[in-house]
Amino acid sequence: MRGRIKLAEDTSQIGVADAETEDWRALLARRRQLVAMRTAAQNRLGSAPPRLHAAIEAHITWLNERLATLDNDLDTTLQARPVWRAREDLLRRVPGIGPVCARTLVLDLPELGTLSRQHLAALVGLAPFHRDSGTLRGTRTIWGGRAQVRTALYMSTLVAVRYNPVLKAFDQRLRAAGQLAQVALVACMRQLLTILNAMVKRQTPWQPQEVDIVA
Repeated sequence: MRGRIKLAEDTSQIGVADAETEDWRALLARRRQLVAMRTAAQNRLGSAPPRLHAAIEAHITWLNERLATLDNDLDTTLQARPVWRAREDLLRRVPGIGPVCARTLVLDLPELGTLSRQHLAALVGLAPFHRDSGTLRGTRTIWGGRAQVRTALYMSTLVAVRYNPVLKAFDQRLRAAGQLAQVALVACMRQLLTILNAMVKRQTPWQPQEVDIVA
């Protein structure tokens, strides 16, 4: 098939939670913790008295150094697993998908490419649930699922609606139809997940001219 990417190993192995996979997941979780700590420190810096600035800045520097070391460890681990590397390379071809999101999808969403778009959206916590009671119709909300995957996808979608031609057009169409900005963004997250799921399932690279928009 045209555009098919040939993987170095059987991609079914990605879903196998061996010790190395659990170690890499732990590294990703630790990275999220360090990023949260850095954000908190940066926020404190803006409101802290001047005499505390040096200590907070030193802490931020230490956190940056730890993040750099962690990223190097993740790179080394990735290079040792051709299946993971091939999956990450495939995902990062999509405008808006960076290394953090790609690696989160590889490790924390091994079902990518094996489920329907509806089931995958529910798994990640992006499926809209009804809040109806009798004849009353409530708002549609999203909740539950894998928060770390949803957060990574959210950050990538913020970039994608600006620089990815497919998601940008989809977002503009939704807003032109009267959708609120946040509602449109969540719909774009679902659409991006659908695109990634189809790419992994078919093992085809990013081809925007061949992507069908599904509302």
